[in-house]
Parts: sequence; C-alpha cells; structure tokens
Amino acid sequence: MDTVPNNPSPVSRDFVADRYKRKVQKTETFKRLGQVQKVVGLTLEAIGPPTFLSEACVIQPSVRGGVLAEVVGFREGKVILLPLGEMEGIGPGSEVQALGRTLEVPVGSGLLGRVVDALGAPMDGKGPIQRAGVYPLVADPPNPLERSRIKEPLTLGIKALDAMLTCGKGQRLGIFAGSGVGKSTLLGMIARNTSADVNVIALIGERGREVRDFLEKDLGPEGLARSVVVVATSDRPALVRIKGALTATAIAEYFRDQGKDVILMMDSVTRFALAQREVGLATGEPPATRGYTPSVFAMLPRLLERSGTSRKGSVTGLYTVLVEGDDMNEPIADAVRGILDGHIVLSRSLAHENHYPAIDILASVSRLMNELASEEHKQAAARIRELMAIYKTNEDLINIGAYVSGSNPRIDLAIKMHPHIMSFLRQEVRESSSFENTVAELLSLQAKEDEE
Repeated sequence: MDTVPNNPSPVSRDFVADRYKRKVQKTETFKRLGQVQKVVGLTLEAIGPPTFLSEACVIQPSVRGGVLAEVVGFREGKVILLPLGEMEGIGPGSEVQALGRTLEVPVGSGLLGRVVDALGAPMDGKGPIQRAGVYPLVADPPNPLERSRIKEPLTLGIKALDAMLTCGKGQRLGIFAGSGVGKSTLLGMIARNTSADVNVIALIGERGREVRDFLEKDLGPEGLARSVVVVATSDRPALVRIKGALTATAIAEYFRDQGKDVILMMDSVTRFALAQREVGLATGEPPATRGYTPSVFAMLPRLLERSGTSRKGSVTGLYTVLVEGDDMNEPIADAVRGILDGHIVLSRSLAHENHYPAIDILASVSRLMNELASEEHKQAAARIRELMAIYKTNEDLINIGAYVSGSNPRIDLAIKMHPHIMSFLRQEVRESSSFENTVAELLSLQAKEDEE
C-alpha cells in the first residue's frame, strides 16, 4: 500500500501523485462485453467485445460458471475465440467479457514438488501454491548477444549420454523415438540423477493413465521433490495442450531468472505440434506439409528458443519427439532436429534386445560435446564410436558366420570389444552414475581396448 511521508517535499508529493495517476490510467472503469454469435467446430465467433490478439476472455454459459477463452483471430468484424474448457452450455447470446490481459502463470518456489495443470493451478490435492508473482505464458527468447556460451557440462546421470553425447548447461536436445521405446523411463532417470537444481517436466498430450505411472514409477519421490510437473492430458482441448507447453517454459524461465540451472523436459513436442495444427485448421489456416499448418512451423522455434542460457542461469531443454512409424525424417522431427543443439535417437531394435536405455549412439549427436569434454574424454568416445560403427557395418557377416577371424584386425578388435561396450552402455533404471565415474569407466574401456 502506498504511504505518503509526514511533511512530504514537493518532489515526493509529485512522485506519489504520478504513481496514483498511472494506476488510475491503467484501471478499466467499465466492462468490455460482447456476445457469442456462432459456434463452429472448436471455435466461437462473437460480436465484440473490443479486444486484441491473445487477450483472455471469460464466456458465461447458461448452465455453469464462466469458461476461460483466448482471442485467436478476427474474421469479417467478428472475434474468433478458442475456449480453454468444455463448451457445454455455450450458445448464441452467451456473454463474452474481455479481461484486458493475456494469460499468465503464478510462479514461486512453492511450485517445487507440485503437479499443476496447463494454467498453473494445483491438481495434486495438496492445497494452494504460495506464489511470488506471475510470468507471461508467451515471452521473447533471451537476446542472442546476452546468452552466455555453453562451456560447462551438465550431468544427466545416464552413462551413455554423459560419456558419448555430453550435454552442457543450457543446451537443447531432442529425444527421438517411436511409441513404447522408453522415453518416459529415460526422462524419469534423468530427473532423479541429474546435477541440475530444478526439473520442470511438461506432460503434453499424454494418456491420463500414464501421468500417475510416470509420477510414481519413473519420477519417484526423490525426483518429484525438486521438480514441477505440468500436465495437459490428451483429452484436454487443443489450446490447453498448447498452453501446457508454454506454462512449463514460463516456470523454467522463472527459476532461471533466480540463478538456477534448470532442466526443462517436455513430452512431447509432437503432441504440441498436433495441438497447434488443430488450432490452425479451426481458425481457417490451409494445411501444408502432411496436413500441418504454417503456424506449427512458426511456433516451434518460438517455443524451443526460449530455453538456453541467460545472464543469470540456464534452462537445459530435453524435448521428446514421437516419430510416426519410426520415420526420423517426418516433418516435425525434421523441423525440430534443425532447431535443437543435438538429438538422441532411441532404437526399437535395441529395445527388442532388452538393451536399455535404448540409445542408438551412432544415430545420435551432441553438437556441443567437442566444447564440453576433455581431450582424453573426446578421444576415448571417438574410438568407442568407431569400433561400434565397424561392428555395425559387418554385423550381418558376423552373425551368419561368413566373417573369418583374423581377416581384418580392426573387425577382430570390434568383435572382442562389442560385449564390453554394450555392457557399459546399459544401465538399470535405479542405477545412477556421476559424471566423473562415467568418464573413468569410459577411459578404462579404452584401456581394455589397448590390451586387446
């Protein structure tokens, strides 16, 4: 509350008067109202109110409380709205009130250990969340010239990643896989084992059954204690699923601004893109590549570029991409791969061999590993990758017995080292490994190669 000091000076009186004047100028003294005229598919058309793009509105249906909606476009003088809730009870004549603001998410340290919905409201039954302020759902990425360079590795606690695909604080990696290959389990392992200060986990478009499975089986109490989980299940409206991704990103930005090293894990970017396609088609956009609208490919960099480093902290982004039919070149996978700083490919054939995490090292790359790892670490990883490539090239000959031992010393070495390499890259779900121990194991693996 503003207070005026005793015997204020003319300067202080003018300062307080100006502050009150600004508050009065910003205060709306009347309600901006309109009426729903038409409901078409997922969208509502309203006559009025005077509004702007992305403004939040409340629609008053005839049977229950107000439904939150967002302005997504204008057509022939009409306002196009998308509701963030169910449309039952909404019809011609339903009142539309503009709120004069865009959507925001409450933020604060009270979010840690909590599960929230796509707009930041608690859904875990643990009561209200103490908040320190609000952050906008849509924000600009950090200025490219204000981003600090990524020079420090971030421990993910997964040996295959820390050793062969080293990730840095503020890097953005995609996890590409088909369904049922272990994406959620891998994210849970990272959340429990990483050296990051805070995990922000966005479950976008997941099945309702899988949410509790992920919380209790994959994440566990130790992972949840330093995590914020944002949930927007597949049954929610398309706009809600989009807002879930934006809410998680805004929460990660808040903790980054507090000087924390944050991991933002989003499962999955594909379902975010599908939701944006629904919205685009509903608002009249023409379909382009494989039915995806142009706005999908415009939204992806705006979402993914918000993670990364800033002057205060870092957001390391891990984004899963659900590839259709294991096609790594489908449109969303191709677009995301071009934006991110590396990609991790999960192999169905490795999963069939009970090799977990099912990371295909030869198909994966971290674009920043050369700047993050020591020289001996890089040399050891390169040598192991080379042996894996030699074995894979000749695998068919080896399996059918067509290769004669002694014909090629490089192939002989690859065959001898193969079981040791595969054993090193395997990791139990509850097993953790520090970055130092992982690198030491990698170097000892190279020493074993020298002995052979």
